[in-house]
Amino acid sequence: MAILSVNAGSSSLKFALYPLSGSEVQTQILSGLIEGLEPGGAPQMRWHYQSQQHCCDLVVDAQAVFAQALRSLRELLAQLPDAPTLQAVSHRVVHGADKYRASLFVNDEVLAQLAAFNSLAPLHQPHNLEGIRAFRAAFVGLPQIACFDTAFHASLPEVDYRFALPQELYAQGLRRYGFHGLSYQYVMGTLLAHSTRAKGRTLMAHLGNGASLCAARDGKSCATTMGFSALDGLIMGTRPGALDPGVLLYLLEQGWDHARLQKLLYKQSGLLGLSGLSADMRRLREASSPQAKLAIETFTYRVVRETGALVACVQGLDVLAFSGGIGEHDVTLRAQVGQQLAWLGVVIDPERNARATGSEVVAIHAPSSLVEVWVVPTDEGVVAAREAATLLFA
Repeated sequence: MAILSVNAGSSSLKFALYPLSGSEVQTQILSGLIEGLEPGGAPQMRWHYQSQQHCCDLVVDAQAVFAQALRSLRELLAQLPDAPTLQAVSHRVVHGADKYRASLFVNDEVLAQLAAFNSLAPLHQPHNLEGIRAFRAAFVGLPQIACFDTAFHASLPEVDYRFALPQELYAQGLRRYGFHGLSYQYVMGTLLAHSTRAKGRTLMAHLGNGASLCAARDGKSCATTMGFSALDGLIMGTRPGALDPGVLLYLLEQGWDHARLQKLLYKQSGLLGLSGLSADMRRLREASSPQAKLAIETFTYRVVRETGALVACVQGLDVLAFSGGIGEHDVTLRAQVGQQLAWLGVVIDPERNARATGSEVVAIHAPSSLVEVWVVPTDEGVVAAREAATLLFA
């Protein structure tokens, strides 16, 4: 038996297959990516199985790209030696709002409710739901399970999640929710397994194309940088992070409409907007332009600034963890953040930091550090698989 974990985007589908031993989720045996699913794209499936990389182009009808891509995935799963029997497909869904605070089986009613949250996460939510619909059609009768990025932050105190807005707007759902919850759930569980101090004041930094911080105590979220939508907080690849709402009022006065504002906020800002070059930190590191340097420095500054705010919320810091594409792989950024947090007692060991390449859980703090510092490669897929197993065997 096995569970398939998936993350559907606008032009790609990530997948991983996790065998079950009884009700226990085992190490993944297959992982991969289908990309090029956008209109006019060149669909291709890449996967890793038995220590080997594989790749094939997909021949699909332009009118049914996603459906035919899933057919190719289903054929791949069926062709695996000793192919395990699928018990469920577990989906990452970005927004559960206030209504869904735990993973659940998806039916028509749930899908309709989740679609009402599309405007809260327009880059992710509609595509997450389209993925569920497509899998329901391709794997008829197989349970589909939704796992929410917002669920980990259900423990936020009211003083953290409330906006200073009238009660009637709060009643409509205008509050802070927090995101990257599946990642934080994995990182928190990993830290608790590796460090006795992780039950104390822990700060997790999920740094990638999407970026946020989460402060936790006793393994539970206490404060986070993302809010009502996935726009708030840190600078991201193409999103600005925290932004004075007066900027939007000004642009409205200049005649900007909703579509233009949405494109600016979700696709034209962040590292891309600052650098005028790229949303990819690796490319910015290689560039020599002043704008690229400014983008990197501003990104780092905002991580440090928001760290100070969240550390204040939990009254100190015992453990700091880096995850996400940038957090796991950017040695320079981790060193610079550590240097700027020296006032907290953070001391990063240069050699340990250089050896942390995102392939395993590694402690990178020096013996003299008052704060433990870890690099934890995140795995949202295994969290989704575990959530599914909990529901299946309840």
